[in-house]
Amino acid sequence: MTQFSITDLPLAHLKLVERSCVSDERGYFSRFFCAEELAKAGWKWSVAQINHSHTLRQGTIRGLHFQHAPHMEAKYVNCVRGAIWDIAVDLRAGSPTFLKWHAETLSADNKRALLVPEGCAHGFQSLTDDVEVLYLLSSPYESKAESGLRFSDPRLSISWPLPATVVSERDKGHPFLGEDFRGIA
Repeated sequence: MTQFSITDLPLAHLKLVERSCVSDERGYFSRFFCAEELAKAGWKWSVAQINHSHTLRQGTIRGLHFQHAPHMEAKYVNCVRGAIWDIAVDLRAGSPTFLKWHAETLSADNKRALLVPEGCAHGFQSLTDDVEVLYLLSSPYESKAESGLRFSDPRLSISWPLPATVVSERDKGHPFLGEDFRGIA
């Protein structure tokens, strides 16, 4: 029996993963991760790191983050409390969806996850107060490889669902994309 429903999304190799649940009077059981099943969706890495974030206020934006080669990272992003608007931006040089973005609402209730491929920037906005997100990463954090895009970059024209209430100084300081940006490899 398959534990996941996998849907292709408009960005190349970006996948929506929906977990199935078995419920009874105790509550429910759901498989969170299965390397064998998610390999069918393109997950081909071991899990190198698992991050957990807690966001206090609705409207908070985290991101848009990515790492340069050779430390590029795929992410498997799940919201386990509250709800987020989760976004991936394609930064892959030569990709047919280069500089396009796609977002999905992930929540504890809908049990959806995004499988974000290497070469994409990732971020989210909290749609509720008291949000918790778990993300599995294919590569560990490497400070020398880290980078980001400004959430308000006019070249991306991202339509965030809520006004930004909280954005870290680090994320506010990410540069805008120059006209000469041709992607990451």
